[in-house]
Amino acid sequence: MTETDLTTAPRPLLLADGRPAAEGWSLDPDVRHLNHGSFGAVPVAAQAVQEELREEMERNPVVWFPGLPARMSRVRTDVARFLDVPVGDLALVPNASGGASVVYHNVPFPAGGEIVVTDHGYGAVTMGALRLARRRGGTVRTAHVPLDADEDEAFAAVMSVVGDRTGLVVVDHITSPTARRLPVERIGREARRRGIPLLVDGAHVPGLLENPLRDLECDFWVGNLHKFGCAPRGAAVLVARSALRDGLYPLIDSWGAEDPFPDRFDSQGTLDATGCLAAPAALRFIEDTWGWPAVRTYMRELGDYAEHVVGAAFAGLTGDDRPVDVGMPVDALRLVRLPDGLATTRLEADALRDRVARELGVAAAFTSFDGVGYVRLSTHVYNTAADYEYFAERCVPVLGDWSLDATRV
Repeated sequence: MTETDLTTAPRPLLLADGRPAAEGWSLDPDVRHLNHGSFGAVPVAAQAVQEELREEMERNPVVWFPGLPARMSRVRTDVARFLDVPVGDLALVPNASGGASVVYHNVPFPAGGEIVVTDHGYGAVTMGALRLARRRGGTVRTAHVPLDADEDEAFAAVMSVVGDRTGLVVVDHITSPTARRLPVERIGREARRRGIPLLVDGAHVPGLLENPLRDLECDFWVGNLHKFGCAPRGAAVLVARSALRDGLYPLIDSWGAEDPFPDRFDSQGTLDATGCLAAPAALRFIEDTWGWPAVRTYMRELGDYAEHVVGAAFAGLTGDDRPVDVGMPVDALRLVRLPDGLATTRLEADALRDRVARELGVAAAFTSFDGVGYVRLSTHVYNTAADYEYFAERCVPVLGDWSLDATRV
């Protein structure tokens, strides 16, 4: 990537009728939305489909719920086609953490065994691993993967803590706090060779990576459709690719319990499944309006520009103009280091997120890794260069002042 590429903003995307892409969403126009990666954002078209489904559900619940499994089965077919996986491998779950919980509650984990995680893992998923270990009198071993580790270094770091007692390995496809990939394909091949079950947390992956499971060997993979896929919340997938899938059951026992995997996940009582049912509408909206390849290109080019503009603004304050090296970068997620004293812990990062939203009118993600704070920039089709220019011009100087206040304490 040349300097010219980094400093040239991509042309904003437009809707089919020529309006700005952002008008396809209902996001507050008085807020700069720079954190699509956390909770996503649902297009108006998909919101309308979900609302129609809710109205249908409420008009006649007695007809709706018995017919729900058949609807869920059709959605599974659409989503499996989008992810390019066999429909028989894919179950629908409320979110990626819920899919991980299914694995933790069903995987045959040996008493006294070890679970391997990394220090880049999503907190809730790691907490689930800790609970499983406690239930079985086992332990959790954490692999330290340096932020700038390349593929070889990251692979070696993870496998260095895998041993004879390892009963499960849990790694992120794309890490949430550090916006980088991990070499899940290599880890998967080695775990399969050793006969160790592997759970891959792909929460950010659907829509962001093309054919993410094509070369991936794993027992379980979870991913959210509500992030870069822009589906309503409550739409996620659990992909199971080994014989262990036959032992997977939903966390809610319901009338589909005797059905085979994944059909048994189509019936989970009276859950509001309209988010899942509307997910294909969100995926089609993106595809029909721009096409997913064009969207991924736009997110990457805008990510390049955003990282450059915001990084240069912070460099003007700190004198450190080095970009953050994450080893295996991600197109639509970027890290920019914050000045000293800001977001040095996860709780401080969350508090900074809330303060920036409250006082500066910007929805942004702040993370912490190894005691260093970062702003994690996300891009999607409704974002434009002006969003990140605003952050650089209006927010970075304020964050510099807050840093000085923090370091004086």
